[in-house]
Amino acid sequence: MSFLETACKAAKQAGKMILSQVSKEMATEKKSSNFDVVTEIDKRSERMIRSCILESYPTHSFLGEEETYVSTQPIGKTLEDARNIPYLWIVDPIDGTANFIHGIPGFTVSIALACHGELVLGVIYDPCRDELFWAERGKGSYCNGDPISISTVERAVDCIIATGFVSTSEFREINIASMEQIGKEFRTIRVLGSAALHLAYVACGKLGAFWEYGLSVWDVAAGVLLVKEAGGMVTSTEGETYQLPNQNIVASNVKVHPTILNCLSHYPLRSIE
Repeated sequence: MSFLETACKAAKQAGKMILSQVSKEMATEKKSSNFDVVTEIDKRSERMIRSCILESYPTHSFLGEEETYVSTQPIGKTLEDARNIPYLWIVDPIDGTANFIHGIPGFTVSIALACHGELVLGVIYDPCRDELFWAERGKGSYCNGDPISISTVERAVDCIIATGFVSTSEFREINIASMEQIGKEFRTIRVLGSAALHLAYVACGKLGAFWEYGLSVWDVAAGVLLVKEAGGMVTSTEGETYQLPNQNIVASNVKVHPTILNCLSHYPLRSIE
């Protein structure tokens, strides 16, 4: 079974399990803040994905959101070492946990594979719509087997842009502040509750662009490759080439990218612990 087949199988199995648990009572736990919660279903999904991947590739490395939270190894150290890791699977077992808890569509499973620090595979599955997005480096982006591409919108005023709100208060504040300038230039702003879904929608042209501060690598790794392979652009909020450690990103159809960066230049990043 290929890397792509394994990732798609894992994503769909986990997604179907997650969907079966919607609207059921479940205990939630706070993680880093009041805004950051996890359920047993997040943990079960990650275990399912880990088992599926490592059963096929037992020597590969695995970086999962929930496993990382309880690990003593700092995430920054893992990403610094990524260039020395031949195969690193990067997994968000449920991106959009708040949506899932409240029975709102817009939660996804996100699986990426990086080889020596470079993204080579990205899979995002939306179980509510049964949409499976995937991309392999150099081979384009797809949804349920059909090729997808970015929006052809040329002007910001005709473009729908999306964002989100992470669990860290300082990053939430700068993201909210940046909406003032973005709102003056773009047609409208959407907040769907899943960074992975936002990026998948940029890749398939439903959204023209996406920006957000304070993201984690598992939120965006798969989506970054989807956007790039669909013909789009992904950078840091300061315009630098995307790297795995980047927390603040902009993804777009290329044409509106300069406008976004100009809007965000009004909000220089502070040192956030």
